Amino acid sequence: MELLHLIALIAALLSSGLMAGLFTGYSYSVMPGIAILDDRNWVAALQHINRVIINGRFMSGFLGSIAFSLAAVVLGIFLDDRAALPWTIAGLVLNLVGFIGTIAKNVPLNDKLEAAGDVAALADPTALRTEVEATWIKWNHVRGIANLLALAALALALYTAGTAA
Repeated sequence: MELLHLIALIAALLSSGLMAGLFTGYSYSVMPGIAILDDRNWVAALQHINRVIINGRFMSGFLGSIAFSLAAVVLGIFLDDRAALPWTIAGLVLNLVGFIGTIAKNVPLNDKLEAAGDVAALADPTALRTEVEATWIKWNHVRGIANLLALAALALALYTAGTAA
């Protein structure tokens, strides 16, 4: 296996693992933890989390899972290192599911929460929470599972590439 392909696979694996951990962590701790909050405080908590999560550490894992998976696929094709290619493609597709789910579902819900403005001035925080919570949680589960499966696929790709070398 070429060194560059190995580096791309490891980087894809690590960034996918970061996203799998983050999204599943929300599923089993953050969302159940804030579920006890009243509606106004629940909205405030999500607004604050959504503001602070957009940072370099998050974006490097979020975008890196796609970029490194794509790089590993391309390198696998062009370096004629195809033993791991089916698993690498599976990892890329699964990372795309998590990425697209985030962009298409979770981000618009985050934007809706942010657009509500100051929670102290919200006329009906219960309606906003009812509109957002169940869908946000469902799609968070989807992206968490997708990234976990991407992590597994990329681990198999790395193993397959190593044993084929």
